[in-house]
Amino acid sequence: MTIREAAAALGAEIVQDEFEDTALSGAYTSDLLSDVMAHARDGGALITIQAHKNTVAVATLVDITVIVICNARPVPEDMLEAAKDEGIAVIRTKENQYTVSGKLYALLS
Repeated sequence: MTIREAAAALGAEIVQDEFEDTALSGAYTSDLLSDVMAHARDGGALITIQAHKNTVAVATLVDITVIVICNARPVPEDMLEAAKDEGIAVIRTKENQYTVSGKLYALLS
C-alpha cells in the first residue's frame, strides 16, 4: 500500500504532498521522539500528535516516509517546509492514535 492509498483509506488530509509515493513497510506510534529514533522502521509511517519541525528531523534519521498527525492538530508551516525539503509526506486525521494505529495495522497486514 502506498502513502497516498493509505491516506485515502484512512480518510486523512494530505497536508504536505511533495513526496515520492512509495509503499509503506509498516508503522510506529509514539510521541516520544527518542523512542521513535530507537524503534521505528525504515520506510514506515510515524503516527503521532507531535506536530513540529523536530518530528521531521527524527523522521529523517530513521527514514520514515510519512508522518500521520492525529487529533486534527494544526501543522505549523515550518514543519511543512522541513518535510517538503526532506520529501516526507505529512497527513492529518481527526482520529486519535489508537484508532489510526489499528486501521493502519489492518491495512498493512
